[in-house]
Amino acid sequence: MEGNELKKFRRIVINLVLVLLVLVGLALIFNKGIRNIIMATQSNRYQINKVSKKTIKANNQKGVGQFDFDKVNPISFEDVLKNQFNNQQLPVIGGIAIPDLGINLPIFRGVGNAELTYGAGTMKENQVMGQGNYALASHHVSGLTGAPHLLFTPLERAEKGMMIYLTDKEKIYQYQIRDKQVMKPTHTEVIDDHPGKTEVTLVTCDDLEAINRIIVFADYVKTMPESQADSSIKQAFETSYNQMTNF
Repeated sequence: MEGNELKKFRRIVINLVLVLLVLVGLALIFNKGIRNIIMATQSNRYQINKVSKKTIKANNQKGVGQFDFDKVNPISFEDVLKNQFNNQQLPVIGGIAIPDLGINLPIFRGVGNAELTYGAGTMKENQVMGQGNYALASHHVSGLTGAPHLLFTPLERAEKGMMIYLTDKEKIYQYQIRDKQVMKPTHTEVIDDHPGKTEVTLVTCDDLEAINRIIVFADYVKTMPESQADSSIKQAFETSYNQMTNF
């Protein structure tokens, strides 16, 4: 009996190891797809239509954030899982929508790795929405199993004349794209303020190695109370990402 029980135990252990190896193999094969689903789910969770005006005001008053873009790491499956398990509440301070590109992202203070994984981050510590050069950065999801609709990946398709909308739930700020360029990371001057000019600059990587940046430049058009915005503009801030199309 003892011999049979030992063999049975060994079979159970071997089967468990085989199942574990299969699961690890599947995770390695589909990790980018799982990563993209988590990112889409979290982006939806933080979207501006899920956040109250009171929360946004409180987050704006905190004044915390990491603003060193050189410390931003490429997106990894491990970091996305770590952020998921940490379950930290990121400080949403606004939203950005580009209807022609299907972009609807929360805006966070700073360019921390978690912030850029789920939305757009402010690149300068004291920038104010609707003033100066409001610069935002987010990740570009590249590769064969990338998600062409996530984060700032759609900026690949940005064209002159497209509209960009920013909101803090009090007002909506409208901008129009004037140019898109691929530039080296050394061109940090693109986010500088220009006296007498109100604009938006959007920054994302152009490739997996982050050798180049896609830079989108947009000029200020007008400001409107959120309550008076057209229904099409309001709808742009309610568009959710379909998680399963990002697998």
